[in-house]
Amino acid sequence: MNPALVKLYAKYPELEEACGADIVGAFEIMKTSFAQGGKTLVCGNGGSAADCEHIVGELMKGFLLRRPVPGGFREELKAVSPEAAEYIADNLQGALPAISLVSHTALATAFANDVAPDLVFAQQVYGYGKPGDVLVSLSTSGNSANVLHAITVAKASGLRTIGLTGRSGGRMKELCDVTIRIPEDMTPDIQERHLPVYHALCILLEEAFFES
Repeated sequence: MNPALVKLYAKYPELEEACGADIVGAFEIMKTSFAQGGKTLVCGNGGSAADCEHIVGELMKGFLLRRPVPGGFREELKAVSPEAAEYIADNLQGALPAISLVSHTALATAFANDVAPDLVFAQQVYGYGKPGDVLVSLSTSGNSANVLHAITVAKASGLRTIGLTGRSGGRMKELCDVTIRIPEDMTPDIQERHLPVYHALCILLEEAFFES
């Protein structure tokens, strides 16, 4: 077992039986998508919106590894700007492309005001999502309407779908390809376990693509 999962289950032993297979399933979906040039979209509300930003932050830059840019890209930079190439190449980090759908304030408020507030995430999935991409959705109840609409649009658009939720799974468990159901019922208890789960996923993905 990967050390990241060993550490996760040592701290939260209840997660191995309840979610272990689904955590691995989520990793495999995301790994396949990234390997094929896909991206990950992330959505959620409230505390889960903060988690969306956190997830993207771990994927789009170095988390535990340095992620140096390939030598060929360094040479391309030199061809464009010899004076800046070394600085840029030394500081850029490899990225796993991910977009948080909670961040676009102007778009979100315009669509909510002009069209339909519960379709703000769905509109972004429709605009950004391509077949082979992944939508990661967080909802402690599994029943957040705007999240469910986003999942529906994602599946209709050919995206793979991953849900992070609580014990019951709500309607999310029926819609998502993989649903990681934390065996807790209270929102703060669920959220406190979502974080180490997605940290483990980000570590696994980083190791898969950037470990030398």
